[in-house]
Amino acid sequence: MSDAQNEPIEPEELQLDQADPETGGTPEPLTDAQQATLFRVLRVAYPHPSFPDGPYQRTSAAVQQADSDGVLAAGLDALGDLDGLDDDAVTAKLEAVQAEPFFRLVHSTTVVALYDDHEVWQLLGYEGSSFEKGGYLHRGFDDLAWLPEVRIEEYDGEPRVEIVKGA
Repeated sequence: MSDAQNEPIEPEELQLDQADPETGGTPEPLTDAQQATLFRVLRVAYPHPSFPDGPYQRTSAAVQQADSDGVLAAGLDALGDLDGLDDDAVTAKLEAVQAEPFFRLVHSTTVVALYDDHEVWQLLGYEGSSFEKGGYLHRGFDDLAWLPEVRIEEYDGEPRVEIVKGA
């Protein structure tokens, strides 16, 4: 395995067409069993029990699209059948292959695709970018209902030497 294969894939690199023109760069479509394994991997590695299947299905499609090196199918086959395994056992299998190009592909694509899904934004309560709307300062940056009310009191004791310049 070359050093280039061991380097982490940055999200920006996922946006570039890295297909090899010599080989066509288009891997074979995943079988139904491989698709089911990928879906299970995504659910276990990025657990959000309240999420519906849609964001995970779209993420699975993004991972498959990003597989320009054709490592996905072989990596899924190497994991074997995950049916009947609990989440801890699947996690152990994933930890064993985390240095593999297959795992790096799945991880680097998923963190971008899953958490950039607008349905996920809604499920997590993220309202999206605020820049276009004037920023967060006057748009409820502190509107999180689960935080306690901020207590602001002015200190009226003796000046604290460690925080007053020239004292």
